[in-house]
Amino acid sequence: MGRRDSPSPQQFAGHPTVGTFFFDSKPLGGKSTFCTGSVVHTAAKDIVLTAGHCGTGLQKATHRIFVPRYVSGKSAAAQPYGVFPVTRVYLDPRYVPNTKKPVSDLDLAFTQTAPNSKGKRLEDVTGALTFTSTATGYTHRVTVLGYPSAEKVNPRHNPIRCPVTTQRLPGYAQLSMACTGFYGGVSGGPWIKDYDPARGTGKVIGATGGYNGGGNDTNDDWVTYAPLFGKDAQALFNDAAAHRTVGARPPYGAPAPTTPPRPAFTPAVWKHAVGMTAGYFTGGSSNGARHMDLIVRWDDGRVTLYQGGTTGDPAHPFTAEYQLAPARSIWAKAVALTTVNTGTPTDGLAVRWTDGEMTLYPTVDTKGFHGEKQLAPPQTPLWRDTAHLMTGGRFTPGANRDDLLVTFKDGHVSLYTDLATNGLTQPTQITAKNATWPHAGQLTTATATNNPTDDLIVRWSDGETTLYPGLTTNGLPAETQLQPPNSPWKNAALVTAGAFTPGTAADDILVRWTDGHVSLFTGTDTNGLHTETPLA
Repeated sequence: MGRRDSPSPQQFAGHPTVGTFFFDSKPLGGKSTFCTGSVVHTAAKDIVLTAGHCGTGLQKATHRIFVPRYVSGKSAAAQPYGVFPVTRVYLDPRYVPNTKKPVSDLDLAFTQTAPNSKGKRLEDVTGALTFTSTATGYTHRVTVLGYPSAEKVNPRHNPIRCPVTTQRLPGYAQLSMACTGFYGGVSGGPWIKDYDPARGTGKVIGATGGYNGGGNDTNDDWVTYAPLFGKDAQALFNDAAAHRTVGARPPYGAPAPTTPPRPAFTPAVWKHAVGMTAGYFTGGSSNGARHMDLIVRWDDGRVTLYQGGTTGDPAHPFTAEYQLAPARSIWAKAVALTTVNTGTPTDGLAVRWTDGEMTLYPTVDTKGFHGEKQLAPPQTPLWRDTAHLMTGGRFTPGANRDDLLVTFKDGHVSLYTDLATNGLTQPTQITAKNATWPHAGQLTTATATNNPTDDLIVRWSDGETTLYPGLTTNGLPAETQLQPPNSPWKNAALVTAGAFTPGTAADDILVRWTDGHVSLFTGTDTNGLHTETPLA
């Protein structure tokens, strides 16, 4: 899932059970708020849940207050539910702020409050959510609330809410969700099951935080995490509810890593694959032990990432499967996708959409699509009406696979070099308009020869399949025929090359046939295709 297919939150007036914090250097009425908190039920009726990294900031602050259902523009005296001084902060002593280590699972805190100016206890005024540490699994339907802090993204300082379905952040005891607009300030916001939108009540099973301050490495506003409350969260809650000093804890034991089951390939499923491309999306490299990954787009809008394996078994080239986008996502409107690398640690994607928009995702990993950059706006006639096929590769000098070869319906072929720098503004014509290239049915980039630039493999409409070794801006090199006309390859619906077996070269060709079965041809070179291994 990426930003374009993530839901958007709703701004609303807020609930008295959810609010934000202020202190001397972040005063009430200023241009920003500080984190989000929610009132959780205790016998003392004075406890607010927030994030651990918010709690560390509050520990150091002076004149700290919690303001339920904060209304921007009103003074402290005019706030509808008053303001409540923060008198104490409860943190797990093992927690380290803003870390990617396992202890980011402990990124939660509780604050104790004093009565407001009318002598009222917090929960007596606001009501409360129910702290819940018994949720099992990582897939939940929740509503996530928060106060984006910056004036430029939230000028009225209204809270936002977004109903989402969660999944696990791999490797952590944390929930993950996708919804745009969750900028800084939402940290500590509640993730509520059985949410009652009229009363603002429900069961809190998480609070925005974890991993690295509640988000991912690229700080995308649409990717948000929360520790899933378990025994450690319950122990901290018990201390806060009892107004008890938090004692020493044993060393934190991270959850055992989950190993997804090996992907199963079946023709009935693979008949629905409509696009695929190979690359290093999960941390492998051409010099590493792990082989290339595969991204597949399905006809219902799902996008799946198959993680490359580490064995030499061509019958099992992948070890795990991750869903990057669900069914009925915006990816149903993608026409073509291909792997590129613009210098980021993992490979990315170039994508053409039905409306003619072209986008670049510099980074793709198991958590989704990151850093979306528009290469051409919607309704661009060239990309909407005349573009046909495309493949990314390294067709010019340099270390990156950042060039894009495109065929057009009139037969001309163009090469767009260095996408990150040039975008789609400086094409080099490889062939002029002709009657041959409209018959190209599939394109893929390979490294099947020893040339300094990548090779191009084309499957033609009549089944002929050709290899163009070492493509450059100088034009098409002399071709090598891999399959003759009228070969079974006319039934090769999808073709992509990659390094799916031991070796650094992307000389293995994966084929999805029209009947849904899948084959892997390993070690392709100028002598042709070699051993076929059925996968489905």
